Amino acid sequence: MAELFASGRSVDAVIALLALEALLLLALRARRGVGPAPADLLGSLAAGLFLLLALRAALAGAAWTWIAASLLAALAAHLYDLRRRWPRSGR
Repeated sequence: MAELFASGRSVDAVIALLALEALLLLALRARRGVGPAPADLLGSLAAGLFLLLALRAALAGAAWTWIAASLLAALAAHLYDLRRRWPRSGR
């Protein structure tokens, strides 16, 4: 069990579940017209994905540049998500 976490394979499983969640939500939206719009879903899931990639890189012993790049991408996705959700004045 320790090897599963130390190698980062546990993070791979969580990433697979995240992808499955995205597919299910997109299918629900396409079939029934309910759930978040794809653009709204993108920011939230992308931020989580990039955080998971940073964790995976750290567990696998990757260079700090990969970890930093993943964290920077997570920040960009988070800011995109905030911008989409922020109420716009004058509308």
